[in-house]
Amino acid sequence: MNMQALMREAQKMQKELLATQKEIEENIYEGKSEFVVITINGKYEVKSVKILQEEDLKADEKEYMEDMILLAFNDAVKKLNMEKEKKLSKYGNGLSGLL
Repeated sequence: MNMQALMREAQKMQKELLATQKEIEENIYEGKSEFVVITINGKYEVKSVKILQEEDLKADEKEYMEDMILLAFNDAVKKLNMEKEKKLSKYGNGLSGLL
């Protein structure tokens, strides 16, 4: 393969990579725990937090609810990272530090 063909291939891969990153960033990811649902976008920005329990929370339940929110957020981030890994793995492991 000559140098020009190699450069064209690299540019093509770069365009595909950028398009895939944009697609991931525009998607919404939902994380759930027992009482909380959190949605984030592909930029790790929380878009919504919904407490599923209708009752008023007591003061001593605050820490518990914070833990549930944390679990839901981490669940959403895990799903986002799994999709990134799945979709971007075709570009090689050398890119993992860039994403």
